[in-house]
Amino acid sequence: MKHIEKSEVGRQYLAAYEMQYESEDLREALVLYEGVITAFPESAEAGYSRSQINHIVRAVVPKQELFDAQVKLAHTHMKN
Repeated sequence: MKHIEKSEVGRQYLAAYEMQYESEDLREALVLYEGVITAFPESAEAGYSRSQINHIVRAVVPKQELFDAQVKLAHTHMKN
């Protein structure tokens, strides 16, 4: 991870990553990852942040609830 932390986006991503894995504060990690995506949407770290958000979602949302939400979302978008 040392190659990531040299830039501002890298420092922000690393802070989120450490919050997730070292502090185990998933709520704050989620907020920090969202910040990376908002501030640097085209960066590699934004892609990594999206992946980490998916990990958090799968860790905290029951599988059936997540599936139901995905199906509902698909139906909503097909109506438009």
